[in-house]
Amino acid sequence: VQLQASGGGLVQAGDSLRLSCAASGRFLSSLVMGWFRQAPGKEREFVAAISWSGGTIDYADSVKDRSTISRDIGKNTAYLQMNSLKPEDTAVYYCAARLGAFITAQRMYRYWGQGTLVTVSS
Repeated sequence: VQLQASGGGLVQAGDSLRLSCAASGRFLSSLVMGWFRQAPGKEREFVAAISWSGGTIDYADSVKDRSTISRDIGKNTAYLQMNSLKPEDTAVYYCAARLGAFITAQRMYRYWGQGTLVTVSS
């Protein structure tokens, strides 16, 4: 499985941004897709995850009221829509994937895309 993340950029506080993660390879229908982020000087943390079927979704408390994770099966792409962005959302955002059960612990994700930088100015 290969993952390609995109959509990061420099935005102002209160703006919205949509990150994309294009997946390719085998067994895509068995994937759990996740988004994680790493802010400067901090450890990488879970943001959101979705099963490929779309039936199971989870969010970190810090983003759950402002974000929507989704996927387009036809495009083999997962999305993270983030609204009302805050300076504390500034981070490198990574998409990741795992085969099998819906788990949000990042150590359980085998496949990782390159990060995409989101910078939110105040």
